[in-house]
Order: sequence, then structure tokens, then C-alpha cells
Amino acid sequence: MRGRNNKKSQKVVHLFQKRWVFPALYIACAAVILMVALWFQGANPKKTPNQDQATPYTQSEDPAVPVTKSSEVVKMPAAANAEVVVQKKFYEDAATEAEQEKALVFYNNTYSPNKGIDIAAKNGKEFDVAAALSGTVTKAEKDSLLGYVVTVDSGNGVAVSYQSLGSVKVEKGARVAQGEVLGKSGLSAMNKEAGSHVHFEVRKDNVAVNPERYLNKSVAEIKADAGAAKATNASGKKADEKSQKEEKSTSGSTSDKKEEPKKEEKSTSGSTSDKKEEPKKEEKSTNGSTESSNSSSSQE
Repeated sequence: MRGRNNKKSQKVVHLFQKRWVFPALYIACAAVILMVALWFQGANPKKTPNQDQATPYTQSEDPAVPVTKSSEVVKMPAAANAEVVVQKKFYEDAATEAEQEKALVFYNNTYSPNKGIDIAAKNGKEFDVAAALSGTVTKAEKDSLLGYVVTVDSGNGVAVSYQSLGSVKVEKGARVAQGEVLGKSGLSAMNKEAGSHVHFEVRKDNVAVNPERYLNKSVAEIKADAGAAKATNASGKKADEKSQKEEKSTSGSTSDKKEEPKKEEKSTSGSTSDKKEEPKKEEKSTNGSTESSNSSSSQE
């Protein structure tokens, strides 16, 4: 028995004397440790949130997706039940001469380009003026010439102005939603022919743009033309030229009318002098007849 045990121990000692034994043992131990660690990790997985699962929210949170200002669409500044028409259009520099003349505003013997559109009801009556875009009211006051004026800042450099209002329901600093009633249409000294109406202006970076061009389009599409300011100045010059031409024609007709009475006076004075000369001739002829009668009597 002892001999067998000695042989086994010798074999073990001889085995450990080989170079590859200890590295193999190290690798085997490392593999066992790694397998045990992975087994424990699989048995106790960490609770990670499921991305597909809906995130809970409190009652104070709004589940609806907010509408950004740039996604709003420009609407006609009138209540949904109002039937309105554009009474006077925006002055376009590229429009025809006839269209430009229709887009001129005449006030105090002066023509000026229309920087917005004038909207009136088909039946000519007053109507509710609604916000074409949401925003913050920066101005709400009465103007002696334009009536009540409401200006709303809609962000992104876009400002909307409502003029010629007969009454207003909002105040400066108020937040208005799209479609909210701002007031009633009214009269304006700038466009008396339109009757009850609203003068609607849209400005991008303080440059007036044609509101009709952007109706039913998003705010992001509103862009100020590079030459808009130049066009406005040019249109202003054209309006001034038209006013000057009309003034000249008016003054010319007045001077002609003044000259006509002078001519009539001359003709009247001429006829009067002729009439004065006629009595003198008659007097001479009378004197002549008198002398002849006297001479005939003396001969007798």
C-alpha cells in the first residue's frame, strides 16, 4: 500500500514540475471565477426602465404636445361667422399701374402707399375683429386719425397690427390666442370710403409685407423682401409725384379760370367804351343838325 501511495505522490510531484501546469491552473481558476460572477449577475439583473413603456406623469403635467409659434397659420382677422372682403389691397411695387393706383391712400391732399389691407364686411356692417396670430399685446390705444389700434407681437420678428377699430377688448401686456376677439371694426379718417372696416398690417423685422400673400401659411414662411424698404420708398415717391401732378393741374385750372374773367372784363370795358363813343357821335350829329337849322333860319 505504501508503495502505491509513494508512486502516486511521485506522479503528482512530477506533474507539478512541468512548466505548463501552473499557467493552466491559473487560467482555469480565472474561468471559474468569471463564470460564477456572470451567473450571479444573471440571477440578480438591475431594474432598468423600459423605453417602450409610457413614462408616468403627474396631473400638473400637460400630456398634449404644445403648438409652436412657427407652426401657426395666418388667419383672416375676422370672426368665423363674418363674411368679409378686401376693400383696399396692399401696395405692391411689382403690380400694374392700375393696381398701384387702387392701393394708394388719399388723405389731406396727399397720396401714400397702403402698407396693409383694408377688410370690410360684405353687408357693410361692423364685425368682430379676431387675432390672426397668437401673441402678446404691445399696444392698445385710440388714435385720433386711425381709431383704436391694437398691435400684437407674435415672435420670430413678426408683429401684427389691427387699426380702424371702433372698440377694443384687450389691454397692453395681455396674452391673446389665435381667433380671440380683439374688438369691433370701425371708421378711420384715412379711408372713409371703406366704412366700418379693419386695417390689417403684418410686419417682419419691422418691414411691412403683403398680408394676403401669407394667409393660410405658417409664420415661418413670412419673410421680408430684401427690396421691400426700397420699394416702399419708391412707392412713396410715386405717390408724391401723383400728388404734385394733381396740385399742378388744379392750380393750372384755377389760373385759367382767373384769366377768363380778365378777358371778359377787357371785352366788357371795350364794349363800354364803344357805347360811350356812340353818344358822342350822336351829339355831334345833333349839333350838326342844329347848326344847319340855324343857318337856314338866318338866311330867311
